[in-house]
Parts: sequence; C-alpha cells; structure tokens
Amino acid sequence: MEDFKNKKVLITGGSRGIGKAVAKIFADLGAIVAVSFNVNEKAAKQTLGELSGNNHIMVKADISKPEECEKMVNEVIEKFGKIDILVNNAALYSKHCIDEVNFNDWQNSWNETIDLNLTGVANVCFLVAQHMIKRKYGKIINISSRGAFRGEPDYPAYGASKAGVNSLSQSLALKLAKYNIFVGVIAPGFVDTDMTTEFLHGKDKEKILSQSPLNRAAKPEEIAYVVSMLASDKAGYMTGCIVDVNGASYLRT
Repeated sequence: MEDFKNKKVLITGGSRGIGKAVAKIFADLGAIVAVSFNVNEKAAKQTLGELSGNNHIMVKADISKPEECEKMVNEVIEKFGKIDILVNNAALYSKHCIDEVNFNDWQNSWNETIDLNLTGVANVCFLVAQHMIKRKYGKIINISSRGAFRGEPDYPAYGASKAGVNSLSQSLALKLAKYNIFVGVIAPGFVDTDMTTEFLHGKDKEKILSQSPLNRAAKPEEIAYVVSMLASDKAGYMTGCIVDVNGASYLRT
C-alpha cells in the first residue's frame, strides 16, 4: 500500500458507510483527512475519533448547494493549505417509481437527486480542480454505481445521476491530464451500509445477495481499498477509468 503521509484528503459524505471506510484507510496510511457531512454531526464526530493520527477535521456542507460547496472547499484549503485528493461520495438514493408517483413527487425526486449526486459532484470537482490546476497535481475519485449501467427501475434519477458522474469524470480526466490531475471512478454494486440496510437485511435479502456469485454484498472497506489504490501515484495511467466493484453481479464488455 502506498504511503500517503502528509497528503490532504477531502471526502464528501465521509461520516458513515463508504465515506467512513475511505477516511479510515487514508488516515491509517498517513493522510490528514477532512470529513464532510451534512446532517449527522454525531456520526462525523465518531468517525473523526476513530481515525489514526492527528489534525483531521470535519466540515459541514450540503453538497446540493453551490455556496456550501464553495465554503467547504475554502475552509479545507484554509486549514490544510492544500487538497491532494478529493473523494466525492455523498449521494441520495430516493425511490420514485414512474408508475406510482405523481408528477410533483417525480420532479422533486429528480431535482433533489441530480442537485446532490451530479451537480453537487460537478461543483466540488470544479472548486477543487481550480486549486489543483495551480499546483499541477491532484487526484479526484468519484463514487458512481453499478446502477449507471444496468439501470435503476425504481430509482431512475439515481441511475441517471451516476451515469452522469461517469461521463463527467471521463470528460474531466481528458481535460485535466495536462495539469497532472488524475480523475477516476469506482462503480460499486450493493455495499453493506446504512443506505442499503433495508435491502440487505430485509425480506429480499437472499435475492439481492445472490446477484453476486460470492453471495454477499461488498464491505465498505473493500470499496475504500480501491479508492486508495486509484489515489496512488502508481495508478496514474488509469486516469479516466471506471472500476467495477460489484462482485461479478453485473459484467460489462
């Protein structure tokens, strides 16, 4: 594993689940971490208390609001002096079946999901990239989803937003390469987190787990490992990649 000593890392949605696991692996490898959260301050404080090393911070921000994205990035740069690695993990997963909801609810689900999952990611990428361009160095890793490829019939805005994250990331990888800025994507399948509890521990548990020949969901730590791998300077030629981490539950060619 690469030594990330003194690297400064910003993780959105960093208080729980995948974000927490990412924060912990970077801290274990010597990085100094900024854990971004929106609502659950208690969870963010708990995550901060579990990180190895010192000088980690937490910062509150609603990523769906541009002004809060700007405030968050400025605060992290002010306190850390730099951002070497950005991990965009914050996301919303809201059910809105086209054959069940009314038009008003449909619009609300789309607006809320796209504002956070896609526009918010784009805004944070823009703000951090301005800083990285000046330094001619940086790593941007965006968390997408298997749903971007296989479709999300009950959560179509989520699937569409994650497909947008894939396209955004590859566009930025092309544009930012000349500044020595890496951009990559990880597309997980089901991961055992708070967001998926009702699926992985409910009545459809066996049906969902059997989607993978491993007959289980991913652990957050498995996603975090791949994040740290892409953040390594040794993985620089992987810029523009979309890495499937779905236990062979969905295979692309």
